[in-house]
Amino acid sequence: MNQKIINPTIAFVKEQLKDAESGHDWWHIQRVHRNALHILQSEEGANRLIVELGALLHDIADAKFHNGDEEKGPAIARDFLKLQGLNENTILQTEYIIRHISFKGGGNENIEKTIELKIVQDADRLDALGAIGVARAFNYGGFKNRVMYNPEIAPQEYNSASAYHKSNAPTINHFYEKLLLLKDKMNTRTGKRLALERHRFLEIFLAQFLAEWNGLK
Repeated sequence: MNQKIINPTIAFVKEQLKDAESGHDWWHIQRVHRNALHILQSEEGANRLIVELGALLHDIADAKFHNGDEEKGPAIARDFLKLQGLNENTILQTEYIIRHISFKGGGNENIEKTIELKIVQDADRLDALGAIGVARAFNYGGFKNRVMYNPEIAPQEYNSASAYHKSNAPTINHFYEKLLLLKDKMNTRTGKRLALERHRFLEIFLAQFLAEWNGLK
């Protein structure tokens, strides 16, 4: 039954994101969807349809590509899901995931998290770690014309989502400001386990990068 909704959702997302920056394109969505289904296997009480819809629609209109508009994504998702004939509760739960999934400078951790949000958030965060996370970070940095690294610009903590999204810091700073923090912000047992290995890869990469930068290797 779910596939009657999931298949058109996949087609819709592919069309909407066909010109997206490649760190937030359909392939990112596909990886998050697969991660979410993997995590779902070990989490009891979660609604699979909500998890799948949340994973597939979570970046349908990422605020950082839409002038910081946090409501555009939920609105697009709502309109689409209404056309699919889904009930209001399903739509609200999907919107809730889209609104609250983002890192936002770490300032999005105190909200009440449904089990579906926990699963999709972990699935999304896993894609910001490991080899894929490194590739996405530098791809986005290039997209925003940011320098790779400047040792004179120190990483910082952000007090608001607005300040976090407006940052134009070097890409390497992003590792310290977000990526290396994700391991300890995972929600599920499976997410925590998978994040640990990917976190180690980030540490290895950074050590190698800084050694080469400083002419030590």
